[in-house]
Amino acid sequence: MDDAGTRGAVLFDFGGVLTTSVVVAFEELGTELADEPKLLLRLLSKDVESSALLVAHEEGRIGEREFETGFAARLRAHGAAVAGPGLVRGLQERLRPDPDMIALVARVRSQGHRVGLLSNSLGDDCYAGFDLPAMFDAVTVSGEIGVRKPSRRAYEIACRRLGARPGDTVMVDDLPQNIAAADRLGIAGVVHRDAAATEAELARLLAPPAGT
Repeated sequence: MDDAGTRGAVLFDFGGVLTTSVVVAFEELGTELADEPKLLLRLLSKDVESSALLVAHEEGRIGEREFETGFAARLRAHGAAVAGPGLVRGLQERLRPDPDMIALVARVRSQGHRVGLLSNSLGDDCYAGFDLPAMFDAVTVSGEIGVRKPSRRAYEIACRRLGARPGDTVMVDDLPQNIAAADRLGIAGVVHRDAAATEAELARLLAPPAGT
């Protein structure tokens, strides 16, 4: 349900949307740490203890150091000789800003649409280098609100902060499961792959700028 050409607000994810690929960053780190690109993502998605650590950290119930310590122990249990400190920093160093997407956020906003950030946080300082309050009309971060995507509550809070109804909003995210969750609330979704394709899809979904 996208109601093409009628929507007036956009929620953008952070990692993998405003930055280079999170998946690639995890794979590069896995290769460096254990010569196994898929190891970190496999544990975070399939290993119960690793997944619980990630959820607790993204929801703000444990800090970066506690997450790193616990996740390093799970990595060691799977054969990787890894120390905890520096795991999150190693991932963040592999995420680079995507200037085309940063420009797109500004362009969408300049056209009169409200723009917000809805991000699952990873790390105590994962947004360093980004002036989020200057870029967005509203910023919603999982570690601050105590709930993460794909929880319905996360989208509801983000829309309320943005001052937009779900049915008037588009979500841009690199993970299809987060788009599917948004759709259940009536939020139209764009699965991000590159700036050009995302801009084309937003042009289809958003109402034309006033005066055009």
